[in-house]
Amino acid sequence: MPDMTDVIDLSFDYPARVYEQLMAGSIDVGLIPVAATINIPLPHFVGHFGIAADGPVGSVALFSQCPIEAVEEVVLDYQSRTSVELLKILLRDHWNKEVQFINADSDNYIQEIEGKRAGLIIGDRALLQMDRFPFIYDLAGEWKKFTGLPFVFAAWVSTRPLPVEFVERFDKANEQGLSRLPEIADRWGLPGVDMHTYFTDRIHYQINERKQAGMEKFLSLLRAGSIT
Repeated sequence: MPDMTDVIDLSFDYPARVYEQLMAGSIDVGLIPVAATINIPLPHFVGHFGIAADGPVGSVALFSQCPIEAVEEVVLDYQSRTSVELLKILLRDHWNKEVQFINADSDNYIQEIEGKRAGLIIGDRALLQMDRFPFIYDLAGEWKKFTGLPFVFAAWVSTRPLPVEFVERFDKANEQGLSRLPEIADRWGLPGVDMHTYFTDRIHYQINERKQAGMEKFLSLLRAGSIT
């Protein structure tokens, strides 16, 4: 089993916070929101793994009491910049919809999703909302409809080149971890949620050529501000 405890001090946080730590120099490599890479002068993608989806993912969605055509306000989850930017692109270029955005700063906003106010929710919190709202728009699924491509939410990134030997060991460690997904799903456990399907089917971890193409498409739309 690959062991990197001699070279890595592993820490955990949500994606937006990891980006802040990477930019502050308190960490050397982080699994950060793909959208955040446009603010890094020379981002270095480390290895061949990340967090992606090729269709509906379940844990990143817009929840509403009314159909998207009637939505007037959208509260934005504070935990992932990529999901926020993906939603804005889909609203603008896929649904051709203008709304007022409200930035949430805590989980309390979920209770305020009502009427013509929708809300972007990510992570475990999203998986637990599936029975609460009549209208749910899975962002990875909508991206697939819009572009025909997979979507990459997060990637391992550093602000400088890392040694080849480290990257090779890092990839092997990721491979080893992925071999234990069924065990992880058993331990995770959310009420009423099939975590096996979520971890082994909904989320994709290897960044292949199609996912790279999806990531480049997203970044090009993000930079341009509109579809070309």
